[in-house]
Amino acid sequence: MTAQHAAKMERMMASDPRAVIQREPMSRFQWGIVATMVGLNALDGFDVLSISFASPGIAAEWRIDRAALGVVLSMELIGMAAGSLLLGGIADRVGRRATILLCLVMMTIGMLGAASAGSIMVLSGWRVLTGLGIGGMLAATNAAVAEAANDRRRALAVVLMAAGYPLGTIIGGLVSAVLLAHFDWRAVFLFGATASTLFIPIVFWCAPESIAFLVHRRPSGALERTNRILGRMGHAPVDALPVEDTSPARVPLVALFAPALQRPTILLTLAYLAHIMTFYFILKWIPKIVTDMGFAPSAAAGVLVWASIGGATGSLLLGLLTARLPLLRLTIIAMLASTALVTVFGAGQGSLAGLSAVAALAGFATNAGVVGLYALIAQSFPTAVRATATGVVIGVGRGGSALAPALAGLLFAQGHSLQTVALLMGLGSIVAALALFGLTTARRRPAVPVAP
Repeated sequence: MTAQHAAKMERMMASDPRAVIQREPMSRFQWGIVATMVGLNALDGFDVLSISFASPGIAAEWRIDRAALGVVLSMELIGMAAGSLLLGGIADRVGRRATILLCLVMMTIGMLGAASAGSIMVLSGWRVLTGLGIGGMLAATNAAVAEAANDRRRALAVVLMAAGYPLGTIIGGLVSAVLLAHFDWRAVFLFGATASTLFIPIVFWCAPESIAFLVHRRPSGALERTNRILGRMGHAPVDALPVEDTSPARVPLVALFAPALQRPTILLTLAYLAHIMTFYFILKWIPKIVTDMGFAPSAAAGVLVWASIGGATGSLLLGLLTARLPLLRLTIIAMLASTALVTVFGAGQGSLAGLSAVAALAGFATNAGVVGLYALIAQSFPTAVRATATGVVIGVGRGGSALAPALAGLLFAQGHSLQTVALLMGLGSIVAALALFGLTTARRRPAVPVAP
């Protein structure tokens, strides 16, 4: 059996299109898929912060206080939590590409609705819809990148996609600064709707359905579709799809609370929830804080751009350092730096250049912490429960993070200074660092960072 079985397994692996993708060098077409997902993640980054770019104009036109504005700033985070939990499952049933297209439609409608909103309640509803699309998009693009890349380049591909999120806020901030200098806040949402619409044909052309999904789910015409995609990747067609593993694909939620997994589940959920509150405080409130200091809305958008530049740098640097230094230690250091730099930002600066520099440093630390947490999630759970664990940790964390902008708005409305509010909101990263101290340092496999 040994020689025959080995030969049979070799033939099966040779004809398995997933194995072909994993072992062969990546083609230009595969890098094109990765680039498309980077662009989609960048779109997510802009759409999340579009309300931040628009918030000074909204507050001035509608004469709303910081408490009400904080609620509006939180709305898409609620949608993102629901989207991560619900639409991530849909991506496993109907496909990554179909889910991405659905999310793009939702985001386009949500952004158009926000541009036409005439009240806080209506605007909040449209932001929830936009958040649903963003949350589902993140789940689908993560899977699409991992399944389009080979084994050698998968980590690099996912790190690049992670950097797309702050990249989107950089580009979006630059565009928003120009738009806000000539138009009102509605132009920011109209730009986002246009960008979402333009990505629909790009996804149709450049991002076919994942071969791993086609092999696993076997939709109608799966073999023909698989061979067309293999051809575009420069690989030979296969005669038949391999026999799929019949073991259960879903793992009950209760499995995450079994004795072996209970500790990482609870600690990582707590760490993600606490740190993401600090992360979204600094990103959501920068424009309003800067305008309250007397600067123009276009200048405030520029400060947020610098925070995003720092975030992109932090994401890439931590991703590279994980190959040489312990991930857990790096992430804890990022958390501690996050609290310190958010507090420094709250102390205020005498010039726009000073604000921009501190915002960039705060963005560097907060985003590095987020990427580190995703990496820890990836390596703390076995393959069988990793997707379920990721959905739970991120979904709960994003749902809780919706409190961050609203809590900050309430503190401002009660008369607390920026320095006090920044210190209190920065403590979230300290809580996250303490939770991470409780994690075991045992590692099963290298981490693969993914988008915040």
